[in-house]
Amino acid sequence: MVTCTRILAAAAAVLAVSPPSPLAAEKEAFPPKPPVAALDAKQAAESFQLPPGYRLDLVAGEPAIKEPVVCAFDGNGRMFVAEMLTYMQDIDGKEQLVPTSRVSMHTDSDNDGTYDQHTVFADNLLLPRMILPLDKGQVVIGETDTLDLFLHTDTNGDGVADKKEPWFKGGPRGGNLEHQPSGLIWALDNGIYTTYNAFRLRWTPAGVIKEPTVGNGGQWGLGQDDHGRVFFMNAGGEQGPVSFQVPSVYGNYNPGTQFAQGFKEVWPAVGRADYQGGRGRVREADDTLNHFTATSGAEVYRGDRLPAELRGDLFFGEPVGRLVRRANVETKDGLTVLNNPHQVEKSEFLRSTDPCFRPLNMVTAPDGTLYIVDMYRGIIQEGSWVSRGSYLRNVVEQYAFDKVTDRGRIWRLMHKTTKRGPQPRMLDETPAQLVAHLEHPNGWWRDTAQKLLVLRQDRSVVPALAAMAGNSQNYLARLHALWTLEGLEAASADLVREKLRDEHPQLRAAALRVSERLVKSDKSLLVDVQRMSTDPDPSVAIQAMFTARHLDAPDHGKLIATLATSSPSAGVKTFAELILNPPVSNPTVQYSAAEKKLLKAGEETYNTLCAACHGADAKGMAMAGAAPGAMLAPALAGSKTINGPREAAIYVLLHGLTGDIDGKKYEGLMIPMATNSDEWMASVLSYVRTNFGNKSGLVSVQDIARARASTKDRTQPWTIAELRSALPKTLDRKGWKLTSSHNSTKVEAAIDGKPESRYSTDKDQTPGMWFQVELPQESVLSAVRLESAASPGDYPRGYTVEVSSDGAAWSKPIAKGTGTGAITEITFDPVRAKFLRITQTGTVKGLFWSIHELELIAPSALQIATAKR
Repeated sequence: MVTCTRILAAAAAVLAVSPPSPLAAEKEAFPPKPPVAALDAKQAAESFQLPPGYRLDLVAGEPAIKEPVVCAFDGNGRMFVAEMLTYMQDIDGKEQLVPTSRVSMHTDSDNDGTYDQHTVFADNLLLPRMILPLDKGQVVIGETDTLDLFLHTDTNGDGVADKKEPWFKGGPRGGNLEHQPSGLIWALDNGIYTTYNAFRLRWTPAGVIKEPTVGNGGQWGLGQDDHGRVFFMNAGGEQGPVSFQVPSVYGNYNPGTQFAQGFKEVWPAVGRADYQGGRGRVREADDTLNHFTATSGAEVYRGDRLPAELRGDLFFGEPVGRLVRRANVETKDGLTVLNNPHQVEKSEFLRSTDPCFRPLNMVTAPDGTLYIVDMYRGIIQEGSWVSRGSYLRNVVEQYAFDKVTDRGRIWRLMHKTTKRGPQPRMLDETPAQLVAHLEHPNGWWRDTAQKLLVLRQDRSVVPALAAMAGNSQNYLARLHALWTLEGLEAASADLVREKLRDEHPQLRAAALRVSERLVKSDKSLLVDVQRMSTDPDPSVAIQAMFTARHLDAPDHGKLIATLATSSPSAGVKTFAELILNPPVSNPTVQYSAAEKKLLKAGEETYNTLCAACHGADAKGMAMAGAAPGAMLAPALAGSKTINGPREAAIYVLLHGLTGDIDGKKYEGLMIPMATNSDEWMASVLSYVRTNFGNKSGLVSVQDIARARASTKDRTQPWTIAELRSALPKTLDRKGWKLTSSHNSTKVEAAIDGKPESRYSTDKDQTPGMWFQVELPQESVLSAVRLESAASPGDYPRGYTVEVSSDGAAWSKPIAKGTGTGAITEITFDPVRAKFLRITQTGTVKGLFWSIHELELIAPSALQIATAKR
């Protein structure tokens, strides 16, 4: 009894001086605070800070709408709202993918400015994120986890869609729901654009077609200006507006000069330090956000009822900062630059002191004002960013942000000197009446009239459109008339040539773009395109360069090279040099058609998703506005994880990665991507492992499937230590006996640890060449790695792998395939063997089969456990 007492006393003494547990330390670092509380609409309106004379009026709110993320209007001004009713209803985001969300329809029946009639237009949707009203009763809706778009139609006029049919078949789209397309705007050029996707859509009388573009870098929201220039919003990479210099069909160009000094710094009115970037994104004096982190919902104000000072300015939300940024858009010498006109006073156009104000989307409204969609909630980040153990989760729990849900408001920006415009009735008007609206001062009216004219395909208005394109005193009317004719396939080469001489440069630039669809029938237009490269306006000359390249005009490369050196315009020179110096991929590898397709898909994914955090050059993204050296995400170029065993990168893509890497902290979180298909994962990993200076092998669908099976029970992101402990291990090469079919005297060079030395057949590759390893004792193997970086063309054009226990009786091939580069990684199910033989099965003239370093890989415990199942 005495002994037990002494042991307990000693244990108590140890506990008394032991450091606090990590959980206790966390609680001390994040002590409970007064929970955030939802304000009613009147109180919320009082929380807004705006320039003198401006105010926000409520046009719709809960309970009529809840969790709104985007709104759009049909030709009669009825408002459609996408409501994500299952988004983050608790801190873990449980049951988010239950299809119980909706698109609602709202009507202002007495035109008093408040929507008073409400119906659920389309119900039982999976987190709807895109709305495109077409003609009467028709709305295209895009949901989460798919690229498919469906046309919902109200055939009896009761405000509820009773017909649903496919409009565009895009296929499944996995991944975190924050990293999926949004937008779906019908732009001036009759292209229908979304974020992320490296394509645009185009409606035709025969159906919707898909046209290739490049990845636009956008995430949530996009909008266009009066000239059809599209602004995409990048949140994940903390970039703000992107890809607005030239249309995305020509490329994704973001010169370092496109933002004024300090543009990405933000000035919220309230802060709670609830930022995914952690303390690196906190302005310590008041816990406010110090830099873009969740920019969304771009809209260029193009209405006619607010003060002229706002017209042409870009508006977008920063929901994490509880603010709306207004950006002046200025184009000089062909280069566009954005600046914050409220930066001098360290402010924003719109700020709120309400922590639940979450502005997600903006839109120029039919009444000539600007509408702001406020998701109004406590927690705005998706569950992957508030996982257990994360910094953000601690702050969310500290203030009980997760308790404010199931609300939402839509606000109208007003000014004391202005009144709302009249209600449109375009769905009930004739094509001739719609043509007149192309001269309307409100861009929404012009856009909608053009869209309806194209949809109706009534060519009786072609003469009126041609007259407007040629004679209207309003250059914007001429611009819309030209593009409407293009949408009706009624734009002629003669009209294009006439517009190439228009006094306004935007008409000349538009005529160049319209010419691209006419060249097949009139190749003489190529001469006109090249002539326009000397236009005195830099924007026109830049467009001529891109059009010439797009059409593969004769000697267009020479033309662009000449402009790069001789043009007096800095903008023309900048874009000419960007065209002439695209990123270079690995030129030494000969891929099959299927492999090229795989890598192309991976390139599109990387540019549309991964580059936002890891950089277009895969060298990582520095966190602007943070401490020197702070990085949003690590470099993938030269990464040990990328260039090591395939499983390393696959495991990270499947389950995410958190915490420091080799002592360095990264502010971004690598979230799980397991909801994407095996094909998707194989493509993007193959692309990264074979580009940016990386020379590793491709990743197959089978590799993904094996890794998925072996880690199927994992529910948390890896730490780097956990990841490395779970990876296959390289066998010690001591005691190996090597033989080969050719040049056996040099086999030891393949395992001498010196990458510059090599084993080589010293003969052209022919089928039947083999290289054999005898191990000191039987071992379990799961992979072979052949490296030939110093002679990158000497990889095996084909191979088989066999094993044996005695060197006499050999198995059937346990692996076969094709080498694809300087590193050939051959994986197979775990197998016990003492002998392993690699046989070269391909043929190539003028190149030997070389092995600079050979490694045999033992399976991880995960792989062994999976193999036993």
